[in-house]
Amino acid sequence: MVKLLMLLMLPHTMCEVRTMKCPAADPILVPHEWGQVGDLFIGGIVSQTTYLFEEVLFKEHPSQELFDIPQIKIKFYQNILALVFAIKEINDNPKILPNVTLGFHIYDSYFNERMTYRTTLDLLFKWQRFVPNYKCDTQKNLMAVIGGLTSEISIQMESVLSLYRIPQVTYGAFASEESQSMQKSFYTMVPNEDLEYAGIIRLLQYFRWKWVGLFVAKYDSGEHFLKIMEPLFSQNGICSAFTKRIPLQAHIEDLDKISGEIEGIYEGLRDEKASTVILYGDDGATAWLRTAVSFKHNRNLQNTSFAKVWIMTAKIDFVSFGFQRNLDFRLFQGALSFTIHSEELLEFNQFLQNIETHRTKADGFWKDFWEQAFDCLCPDPGMPVKEDGMCTGEERLESLPAGVFEMRMTGQSYSIYNAAYAIAHTLRAISSTRSPHRTVTVGYSVGFPSLQPWQINSFLQGVSFNNSAGETVSFNDNREMRGGFDIMNLVTFPNTSFQRVKVGWVGLSDRGDKELIINEDKILWHQSFNQVLPFSLCNEPCHSGHQKKRKEGEKFCCYDCTPCPAGKISNQTDMDACSNCPEDQYPNKKRNGCIPKAICFLSYEEPLGIILASVCILCSLITALVLAIFIQHKDTPIVIANNRELTYTLLVSLLLCFLSSLLFLGQPGKVTCLLQQPAFGIIFSVAVSCVLAKTIIVSLAFIATKPGSMMKKWVGKRLAHSIVLSASLIQVGICTLWLITSPPFPDLDMNSVAEETIAQCNVGSVTMFYCVLGYMGLLALTSFIVAFLARKLPDSFNEAQFITFSMLAFCSVWISFVPTYLSTKGKHMVAVEIFSILASSAGLLGCIFSPKCYIMVLRPELNSRDQLIRRKD
Repeated sequence: MVKLLMLLMLPHTMCEVRTMKCPAADPILVPHEWGQVGDLFIGGIVSQTTYLFEEVLFKEHPSQELFDIPQIKIKFYQNILALVFAIKEINDNPKILPNVTLGFHIYDSYFNERMTYRTTLDLLFKWQRFVPNYKCDTQKNLMAVIGGLTSEISIQMESVLSLYRIPQVTYGAFASEESQSMQKSFYTMVPNEDLEYAGIIRLLQYFRWKWVGLFVAKYDSGEHFLKIMEPLFSQNGICSAFTKRIPLQAHIEDLDKISGEIEGIYEGLRDEKASTVILYGDDGATAWLRTAVSFKHNRNLQNTSFAKVWIMTAKIDFVSFGFQRNLDFRLFQGALSFTIHSEELLEFNQFLQNIETHRTKADGFWKDFWEQAFDCLCPDPGMPVKEDGMCTGEERLESLPAGVFEMRMTGQSYSIYNAAYAIAHTLRAISSTRSPHRTVTVGYSVGFPSLQPWQINSFLQGVSFNNSAGETVSFNDNREMRGGFDIMNLVTFPNTSFQRVKVGWVGLSDRGDKELIINEDKILWHQSFNQVLPFSLCNEPCHSGHQKKRKEGEKFCCYDCTPCPAGKISNQTDMDACSNCPEDQYPNKKRNGCIPKAICFLSYEEPLGIILASVCILCSLITALVLAIFIQHKDTPIVIANNRELTYTLLVSLLLCFLSSLLFLGQPGKVTCLLQQPAFGIIFSVAVSCVLAKTIIVSLAFIATKPGSMMKKWVGKRLAHSIVLSASLIQVGICTLWLITSPPFPDLDMNSVAEETIAQCNVGSVTMFYCVLGYMGLLALTSFIVAFLARKLPDSFNEAQFITFSMLAFCSVWISFVPTYLSTKGKHMVAVEIFSILASSAGLLGCIFSPKCYIMVLRPELNSRDQLIRRKD
C-alpha cells in the first residue's frame, strides 16, 4: 500500500500525453482484459478468475501444478458481456450520444487486493503497458469506472479512483456503513444491505420461523452481518440455533484445517430443529457447503437429514467450477434467495446466443472462458481441429447448466447494463447543457470540450431515465440505486442445473416503509417437506388456550406451554402471555376464545322479579285497603284520637313506598335511574317524618294535660304539619343537590360478574346516596327514641308502643341493608334494596295500623267514646 501511494504521488496530469519512452512492464502476472477504442471510455473491473490458493497468483514463474491452475468463474463472464452489450446498444442509438463513440476497457480483479490495485492503475495510465503516472501509446478519455463485485474490491478501487474524483459505479451489494463512508464519486447500482436485513426478518416472521441456523463466511462483512442480525433477531422474537463460519480462502499450509472446517459445517446441517438456515457470504460459501456435504456423504446431497430452507443473501450466487461441476445443487432445493433485481432483456438473450459473431481478438477473457466452460482446448489461430477434446466453435452457451452459465440476465449483469446507460445519459445531459457554439472537437472527444471525469459527478447523481425494460433508473441522496431485491425460489434438477423462479420482492413502499411481497403458492419446497410449509422452531408451538413458559438456562425461543390462568385466553398459537377478554366478553371453557356476556338485570319475567313485583302490589293493595278503612271510619274516636291528617299522610306515603320499588325492576333507563333513589328517599322521609310527628304530638299532649302546663299552645295540627314539612324539605334539598351535582345514570357493570354484563343504575355520587340513607336513619332513630320514652304514657290510644316496635323493625332492616348491599353483586343488589323497602314499609304498616284495623273491623264496640273514657278510668 505504501509503494502504491508513493507511485501515485509522482508528477502527472490527466490531460497531458507523455511522449517519452515508457519504463519496462511490471513482472506481475498480466491480467485478462478486453478493450475497444472510442471517443470516450468507460472502464470496467470485473471478478472472473481465482486460484484455489492465492499464493500462486504472485509466483514469479507460475507452474502447471494442480493448485496453480486458474479457476474461471465461468458464469461471471456474463457480467463482461453485459457491459459490452450495453456499450454496443448505446453506440447504435444515435439519440443518446450523437457523433460520439463510447469505448471500454475491462480488467479482471482476480478477487485479489494487490491485483485490484494493479488493474485500477492500468485503467488510469495504460493502454498496452503499465507505467504509473505515464500515459503511453494512445490516450484514453476515461469518464467513469464500473466495478467491483464485492465491497473489498470496490473499496480498494475507490482508494485510487477517489484521488482523481473519477466516478465509480459498483454492481455489488454493500452494507449501508460501507457505502456512506465512500467519497462523493462512489455510486452503487444496488440498494444497501439494510433493506435486505429487513427483508430477511419479514420473511422469517411471515412463515413464523423462529429457530434458524446461521452459516456466515469468515470475513469482515460476515462479522458485520452477525453484528446487525443478532439484535434484530432478539427484537423480533427469533433465535439463532447455531452459528457456523465458512472459510472462503485456503492457504497451502492450512490444508490440515480443512477437515475440521467441513466437520463443523456438517454438524450444523444435522440440526433437525433448525429447518431454516440463513447463508451469508459469496458464491464461495455455496461451494464450501457442497464440498462439505460431498466429502462427508459420498456426494449424496439428497439426504433427508439435510432438508433445509436456505435463505440466501444477494452476494451469494450458485456457481460451479472445477471438480464441482459434477455436483448438483439439490442440497439447496427450495432455497429462497435474495437477489439483485433484474428484468429479462430479449435482445441480450439473442446477443448471448450469437456470441461467436461478436467475438473479437481484443477479448482476453474468451479463450479461458470457452475452454473451461466446454472442457475443451482452443486450437491456435489458423490451425485445423485434429484431436478429440479440441473446441470446434460450434458449442452453444444454452447447453451449459445454470451453475456454469445462465442465459437469463442476472442481477449483476442487469446492474452493469444500467450503470453503462446511467453514464451515457449523464454524458448526454452534460452535452445538452453546453452552448451549441462550444460544441466543437477538442482532443479525442466530440461535443465534450475539455471534459474531466470529476465534472460528471454532479450530473450522475441526478440522472433519471427509463431503460429498455421500461424501468426507471435513478439514484437516491446516498448515491444508491432506488429499488429493491427480488426473492427467488431455487428449483434444482438432477443434471446439475437449476432454475430460479421469482416468488417475491422486498423494497420501499410509496410511503418509504420497507415492505415484503411474497407469493407463497409459487414456492417449491425441498422434496422432504412434501410441499408442506416447513416448521423451524425450538419446540412444538403452544396451542391456543396456552401460553409460553420460559425454560431456565435456554434461549427465549425454547419454552414450555402452560394453560392460561382463570379469566384469560389465548386465541393464537405461541402466545407469550394470555390476555383478558374485552369487557363485554368472558373466556370459554377451553380458554381459547371469548363469549359475549349476556346483559342481565332484574326483570319482571324472571321468578325473583315476579315474586318481588307480586309482593309490592299486594302490599300496595293492603295499604290502600287500610286507607279506605280509615277513611270510612274517619269520624270514629280511634281515628280522631290518632291525628287523622297525619294518619292519612302516613298511609299515602307508605302506599307510594311500596309502589316506588317497582322503579327498580326492569332494564334501567335514564328516567327510571333519575327517579329511583330520590323518590325512595323523599317518600320514606315523609313517612318517617309522619311517625316522628305522631310521636312528638303524643308526648306533648300528655304534658299539656297537666295543670298549669304551657305546652297546650303547641299541641295541634300546626305543629304536626311543621314537623312533617320541615323534615321532608331537608331530604328534598339533599336529593336536589344530588341531582344537580352528580345525578344517577344508566350504566353497564362488566366486572362484577364474570359471565354477565349487569345493566344497573349508577348512583353517580356514592356520598350523596349514603347522605340520603343517613338522613332517613337519623329520622328513624329520633322517632325510635321519642317513642321509646313515651311508651308508658297513660293513654288508651297511645301509639308510642307500636311506633317503638315499628321503628325498631325499620332500623333493623336498614342497618342490615348496608353490609348486605355492599357484599352483593349484580341484579341481586337491586333485589336487596327492593326487599329492604318492602320490609321496612311493611313493618311500619303492620306495627302501627294492624291494631287499629283490628278494633275498627273486628271489635267496633271498642271504637267508642264511652269505651275510651272507661279505659282511661
